[in-house]
Amino acid sequence: MWRKFRIAVLLFILATVAHRAWLQEQHLQWKDPINVALFPINAEGNAEVSAYIANLDKVQFQLIAEFLAQEAKRHGLMLNRPFELRLAPSMNQLPPKPPQKGGLMQAVMWSMHFRWWSWRHSPETAVPADMQLYLLYHDPQQHTVLPHSTALNKGRLGLINVFADRKYDNQNAVVITHELLHAVGATDKYDPSTNQPVYPQGFADPGKQPIYPQDFAELMAGRIPLAKERAEMPAGLSETMIGDVTAAEIGWLRNKL
Repeated sequence: MWRKFRIAVLLFILATVAHRAWLQEQHLQWKDPINVALFPINAEGNAEVSAYIANLDKVQFQLIAEFLAQEAKRHGLMLNRPFELRLAPSMNQLPPKPPQKGGLMQAVMWSMHFRWWSWRHSPETAVPADMQLYLLYHDPQQHTVLPHSTALNKGRLGLINVFADRKYDNQNAVVITHELLHAVGATDKYDPSTNQPVYPQGFADPGKQPIYPQDFAELMAGRIPLAKERAEMPAGLSETMIGDVTAAEIGWLRNKL
């Protein structure tokens, strides 16, 4: 029985992936905005986190959409608002955790499980979602460091760990936007062994002289390079930029390259 169930789930996912792959290719022509649904989740069932989620304001997420619109315009994209972000209903079910270790097979199995979980548990949204991002809110009084966030380009899904405190809203926005761009094909531009931005693609202004200090963080590098081996986290999206390499990866420079 369990084997038949697993096969049925796999077939469903494969059919869904094929359909969504076609839709995703259409979206990355950037003729219409990508509708992003943001599902808040209380990661620990904490009362303080529940109160924070209950007071989430959709306006704070519109700041992300506005930042992306400004960056798209700077790169010459004709579409005024490439992303529309909408706050979706909160959820009680926790998504499956990504594997901490393991090879390709474990990652593939988790990816399929995550897509099935998303299909099975996500509430309906007023506007059909092209991308679904699950925001796992944590109490900063209990955590100083959060688990790594992740997003899937195939399926347009993201699992994003953020803090449930207003003073972290700007930092949260950087993390959410970083993972959102992963979901449309952007790659990381930092060295995972050091977390330092990689030159030149991880620098917002790789032609600056002198090269250090940089004034902004390349969003997919996540840090502002200040010296050869020193970088700091941006305070918010206002201290980040989307570099040319990232813009090319997500199709914003198609008419220029």
